[in-house]
Formats: sequence, C-alpha cells, structure tokens
Amino acid sequence: MNFKALLLLTLGHMVTDTPQGGLPVMLPFLKDALHLSYTQAGAVVMVMNLTSSVIQPIFGHFADRWSAMWLLPLGVALAGLGLGVVGLTPNYHLLLVAVVISGLGVASYHPEAYRCVLASAGRRKATGISWFMVGGNTGLALGPILATTFFAWAGLKGMVWFILPGLVMAGLLLLSWQQLAAYRRGTGAAGAAALAPQPIGRRWRPLALLTGAVVMRSWVHAGVTAFVPFYYVQAAHGDPLMVGSLLATFLLAGAVGTLVGAPIADRYGAKKFLLASLSLTVPLMGAFLLADGWGLFVVLAIMGAVLLSSMTVVIVVAQQILPDRAATASGLMVGFAIGAGGIGATFLGWVADGWGVRAVFELLMVLPVLGVLAAAFLPGPPAEEPAAPAKAAG
Repeated sequence: MNFKALLLLTLGHMVTDTPQGGLPVMLPFLKDALHLSYTQAGAVVMVMNLTSSVIQPIFGHFADRWSAMWLLPLGVALAGLGLGVVGLTPNYHLLLVAVVISGLGVASYHPEAYRCVLASAGRRKATGISWFMVGGNTGLALGPILATTFFAWAGLKGMVWFILPGLVMAGLLLLSWQQLAAYRRGTGAAGAAALAPQPIGRRWRPLALLTGAVVMRSWVHAGVTAFVPFYYVQAAHGDPLMVGSLLATFLLAGAVGTLVGAPIADRYGAKKFLLASLSLTVPLMGAFLLADGWGLFVVLAIMGAVLLSSMTVVIVVAQQILPDRAATASGLMVGFAIGAGGIGATFLGWVADGWGVRAVFELLMVLPVLGVLAAAFLPGPPAEEPAAPAKAAG
C-alpha cells in the first residue's frame, strides 16, 4: 500500500466534497437573500446532486477505458470555485450556474480517483476504499462548519474562501503527478489484461435492486441535509448559526459509521447489514421528530452513523456484481444512486411548500421501508461476501 498516494487522494476527496456539505447549510440564507421558495431551494440541491453525482457513471465509463488523471486537479479546483462564487450571485439563475460548476468538479474527480485508490491500496483494496470514503464524509461534515464560519465573518460573500482549499489541493496533486500516474498505469494495464469489460447481461436485475435501495437511502440523506436547517430554525426555533454544527454532527457520525460498518458487514453479510441500516432509520426518524434541544444532536448523530454506515458496503457489492467495470460500478453507487437523492430533495421541497417542513420528515419515515423492500430481493450470492473456508478437521 502506498500510504502517501492514498493519503493525497483521500485529502483530495475531503476537499472536493466539502462544497457539497457547505451548500445545504447556506440555503436558508440564500432563500432570504434571493427570495426563493422551498421548491426552488430544493431544486438547488437537485442541481448539485445531478451534476456532482448522477453523471458520475459517465466519467466512470470513461475512466475504465482511458486514463484521465488531469480530471483530479481540475475537479477539486472547480468544486471549490463554483461554491466560492455562490454568495456573489445576484439572482437564482446565476446561482444555479455556480452550483453546476461546483457539481461538475465533484463529478469529474471521483471515478478517476477511485481508480488511483485501487492502484495505491495494493492488496488492501477494501481498506483503501474505506479510507477514501471517510475522506469524503469528513469533507461533507466540514462543509457546514466552514460555511457558517465564513458566513459569520463576511456574510454570503465569505463563501469565496472555499476557493482557496481547492486551489491548494490541485497544486498538491500536480506536484505528485508522476507518482500517481506510475501507479495508475501499472494497475490499469494489469487490470485490462486480466479482466476486460463484459456485457451486463443478467446482472442488470441485482444491480437495479441495489440501485433502488441506495436511491431510497439517498432520498433520506438529501432530505435530512436539505431540510434540517429549515426544521431547526422554524419548527424547533433554534439559532441559525447552530445549523452548521447540527449538520456536521450528522455527517461526522456518518464518517464514523462508514469505518465501523465495514467490518460488521464482513462478519454478518452485506445484504443483512444493508437491511438493518435501512430498517433502523425508520424509528430514528420518528425519534428526531420527538426530540428537542441537545436531543436533536444525539438523534442525528445516531441516525448519521446508521444511515451512512452502508456506503462502503454498497460499493463493494456493486463491484462484486460488476467486477469487470470497477469505476462504472463505483460511479453508479456513489454517483447516480446517491445523486438521485437530489431529485428527491426537489419533491420534498414541494411537500414543504404545501404541508410544512415537518411533513417532509414524516415522509422520510416511509422511504427507508421502500429501500428495505428493494434490498430484501437482492440475491444472496452476488450480494454477499464469499463464506470463509471451513477449517480442516484434526
């Protein structure tokens, strides 16, 4: 395992995903400044998710066939640049343009980075992926903290400070370009010779079921990140400047859950773990609606750990279904399935406009049930890790 390269890619993941975490916490301020409806606010999240995640399989398809390492520094730079100018936009349409720029930067970084992570991790690929995922989760958690800090300093214009980390990280990636390229070329050549892409064939059914389960989980995740700020300020009458800490609690707990969840899933099976994660989200969402004060932080922390604990699991399962298309499988799970949550955010915004923010969280109690139904029909062999060989007698 090349720890230096893996650390660099993980830090790049953290910096790239920080804007995604920072945008939702700014929605109440953007809503007031630009006079947006809840539906328009939800659409901002949808645009970020569509451009940053849903199109990732396209970049993954490209990365499976050709090296595109130039996307690493470009992606991390664009991610910060787009969010940095969000606070300077004078109207809704230019706000969406800025979000698109940031989203495309996020989308372009991930698939190629996954290829480089697999190259840098050696034989410990699951460990490498889990560290890489934690880097992204940490970035999502730092986003709300940085956004509220910058806002406290300079209002919406303070968002320009998001540009700096992206530029610094892009520079570090360029300085390590030759080392990363050497690992990428070696693994790419070996992988192409050993396992050429094959037709999807009958593998579409388990892949569709897995995608459906992850989409439902993503709708819940997008709903929490987009509407907890509104719920906390309006329904719970909390301090708007505490919203960043609230979301950071949810997302940091998700990073911890990602690390803890992988070995548990290895022991009890990926399918069982995914079912348990989705099932536990239902009562936790109910507990959130009953909590107040610091109880909101406690419930959100547990919910974040439970809900996001299966992120690494679903990537491993997807790569088991499509072992010949690793970047495509990763892009499908991390990109399309998770990014589809942004579409749900727009629908949830329509619900909030019609029935109030509390109704959004009541609906979020139903969505995990649909995810459980999809995951329950996943076939055992493609979804589970191979069983350990039995010990020889005597």
